[in-house]
Amino acid sequence: MMSVESSILEYIKSLPEGIAKDIECLHRHILQHFPTKKLWFLDGKNEHGKVVSNPNIGYGICQLSKGKQKEFYQVGISATSTGISVYLMGVSDKTLLKQQFGSRLPHAQMSGYCVKIKHLYEMDWSAFNELLAFGFSLESRS
Repeated sequence: MMSVESSILEYIKSLPEGIAKDIECLHRHILQHFPTKKLWFLDGKNEHGKVVSNPNIGYGICQLSKGKQKEFYQVGISATSTGISVYLMGVSDKTLLKQQFGSRLPHAQMSGYCVKIKHLYEMDWSAFNELLAFGFSLESRS
């Protein structure tokens, strides 16, 4: 069985060159600014080996409770067909991200708990660091 770090590197190497560079850059950025957060890799497959989502790199720990308590990451990133999705687990107000960060991350699309980024070169890194800190500050959720 591969380590989490090895799985992440293999995942990044499997991506098309442009998105691989962006995911690697974002991954290194999160590790640099939040070095103590637990590292996760989810391959996108359920317990039966069926692909149910894009692979995700996760950071931090939270408690999800949909039926039963489960540890999960607080912040996750994933390559998509249109760029990168950043997931902030536990945002209960579906308009909060857009209200708090929309004007400072105008090139990003925001939904309830997901921020979609097409190109990292458009990123306001200061605002993005605040977004990440917000994601890591969220408490356990249901």
